[in-house]
Amino acid sequence: MTRIMNTNLVRISLCMIALVTLACSGCYGLGGSNINIGFLGYPIPVSPYYQWRQEQKFHKKERYDRVPILGPTTSGGNPVALDPPSDDEVMLALEQARPIQGGIPLLWETQRNDVRIIKEKIADYIDPPRFYPLIGPAQLHHAHYKCTIYFDERTTVGYPVPHTLHDKEAIEVVYIDHNHFHMVGDVEPYTTPNL
Repeated sequence: MTRIMNTNLVRISLCMIALVTLACSGCYGLGGSNINIGFLGYPIPVSPYYQWRQEQKFHKKERYDRVPILGPTTSGGNPVALDPPSDDEVMLALEQARPIQGGIPLLWETQRNDVRIIKEKIADYIDPPRFYPLIGPAQLHHAHYKCTIYFDERTTVGYPVPHTLHDKEAIEVVYIDHNHFHMVGDVEPYTTPNL
């Protein structure tokens, strides 16, 4: 009987020590001024893929999805478009058109090697001035680029029959549009209404 009481006493002592340790750690909201939000207070494991996907969305939005508003065009010459697309922007467009991410290691993987990019401007023109909400009077400047990408593509398949497909002359064409605004004066001069 004393042996059973000693085991129960040891168990109760260990539970009390664990409870005191948890209360003092500040992790679970058991002590002092911490807010207890129930089961939501426990950490939930999240795949790093979701964080990476959000970082990629932010990267694309920050660099390529915004339309800049530039000053007015100068008289006497045609306005020239902004810089051509960067290699990073071309590779993002290629990944959307022909994705290689998401393969399963040792079962199916695709690699791109020896990438060469040729960028050509195919159009550069300006729309007539008009009023845009939240911007005001402006002109939209369009620049269209044709980007030809040459690369070696190696696809490794590991199941059911292991083999490798190697395309040494893969070509993909991606079209990228760069648009930006140029501010202008009043599109239609303000007239006082006749009363």
